[in-house]
Amino acid sequence: MAEADTHLSHAPLLSDLKDGILRLTLNKPERMNALSEEMMAALSTALGDAAKDPAVRVVVIDAVPGKVFCAGHDLKELTAHRSDPDRGRAYFTDIMGRCSSLMQQIVNLPKPVIAAVAGVATAAGCQLVASCDLAIATDRATFCTPGVNIGLFCSTPMVALSRNVGRKQAMEMLLTGESIDASAAREFGLINRIVPSEYLDTVVMKYASVIASKSPLTLKIGKEAFYKQSEMSLEDAYSYCADVMVENMLVRDAEEGIGAFLEKRAPDWEGR
Repeated sequence: MAEADTHLSHAPLLSDLKDGILRLTLNKPERMNALSEEMMAALSTALGDAAKDPAVRVVVIDAVPGKVFCAGHDLKELTAHRSDPDRGRAYFTDIMGRCSSLMQQIVNLPKPVIAAVAGVATAAGCQLVASCDLAIATDRATFCTPGVNIGLFCSTPMVALSRNVGRKQAMEMLLTGESIDASAAREFGLINRIVPSEYLDTVVMKYASVIASKSPLTLKIGKEAFYKQSEMSLEDAYSYCADVMVENMLVRDAEEGIGAFLEKRAPDWEGR
């Protein structure tokens, strides 16, 4: 038992599934939960498994208690490859590609993903928060894209950030590199709710439980449509979403849900 505990304590990611809610906990506080090769691989594998597991209804990404939620890329790993014959070009290309794929994996996951942020989310860590469908933070959480301070503009974090906050607010964060508090993050549209630290888990699990009670097929249809239509013109978005609504109306869960509403009873979701 002691050996298992020791192994878990060193695992980059902890995983716990209960009542349809999969909790993925970043578990490298000594490395500020950086998105190292190891951490990105663990997250990608866990999300890939979650996508295929019907027992998973909602995913929550949080971090072990501490000051940092996620500090972004592991700069020590990146710097170590400057001595490569190509000055690290191949390695940097691979890492940025892996990170970009991970963020898209979150967006494309057919289950909702909630970020629970109790500390600093910086650079690609801020990108991680912005990539999740919902984000709930404590009043002590802070967010920043500080790459400009070290000569490395946060270009990939900019993709997720600019799709979640206003242009002026995104540029403010990207150009200054300064941290914003939870209040500003909510005002910018980066997070949904601010809660006292002691209530973060309760509020996050309440959100997750409510979402997990819905039809998994309906959530899959809706999440996919949300991100697709957001990149379309108004006319194309309405045309696309009208088609989605028609197809959605024809699935068994919609028939069951509407029938249950009219009959004043709880629906029995079948996921089809």
